[in-house]
Amino acid sequence: MTKTVLITGAARGIGLATAQRFLREGWNVVMLDRDEDELAKATAPRQDTLAIEADVSKPEDVDRAIAGIEARFGRLDALVNNAGVAEFGPIDEHDFAMWRRVMETNLDGVFLTSQAAIPLLAQQGGAIVNIASISGLRASTLRMAYGTSKAAVIQLTLQQAVELGEKGIRANAVAPGPVRTKLAMAVHTPEIIAAYHDALPLNRYGTEEELANAIWFLCSDEASYVTGQVLAADGGFQAAGVGLPALRK
Repeated sequence: MTKTVLITGAARGIGLATAQRFLREGWNVVMLDRDEDELAKATAPRQDTLAIEADVSKPEDVDRAIAGIEARFGRLDALVNNAGVAEFGPIDEHDFAMWRRVMETNLDGVFLTSQAAIPLLAQQGGAIVNIASISGLRASTLRMAYGTSKAAVIQLTLQQAVELGEKGIRANAVAPGPVRTKLAMAVHTPEIIAAYHDALPLNRYGTEEELANAIWFLCSDEASYVTGQVLAADGGFQAAGVGLPALRK
C-alpha cells in the first residue's frame, strides 16, 4: 500500500518543500497548518494529498487531524513535526506571554502530535522527524525562548527514540542552519546576510529543498537503522563555532 506522511507547518517554507519531496516519491501527503489561506494556496485537489487546518498546540485539533488521517488513508508511516514560530528579542525583554507563544507551538506541538500519532505509527514501524534548529545546539543572541524550545525538542527526540524503539518507531531531529526561505530573506538585512556568509564554511544559506532532502532521508527506509540522531543541516555552522572570519581571508 502507498505510504502516508503527516507534515505540520506545511503551507510554506521547509514544510511545503518537504511535502513536494514526498509527493515526488509517491507518498500520500497530509499537509497540516493553522494558516487556512496559505494552506489552500499550497494544496491542490488530488487523491494523494489531504489538507488539514489545525493548530498543533491544541490537543483537540491534533486528535481531529489524526482521526482524519486514519479515516482517509488508514495508515501513517512518517510524522514530520515542522510547525514552529520564531520570536526574537533581548533576554530582558522576553515576557512570559512571548515565552508561552513560542513554547506552545515549538515544544507542546511536537509533544502533542507525536503522542497522538504513536498508535498509527506503531502499526507501520514508522518514523518521527522533529525539526529543531541550530539555535538548539548553540546559543545565540536574541533567541532565549526560541533556542530553548529547540533544545528541548532535541531532548524530546532522544526520549522518543529510546522509548519508542521497541514499538518499531524511529525518532530523529533535523537542526537547520540559516535557510533561504522567503521569511528569512524578508527580515535579514544585507549586513546579516553578509555576516552569515562569512560565518558559514559553505559560504551560503541552505535551500528549502536541501532541508527537505535531509528530512526525506530520515523518514525513508534508507535510514532504517538510524534513530536518536540530530542531523545539523547547517552548512558547517555548528562545526565552525564562534571563529573570526577575518582570519580566513
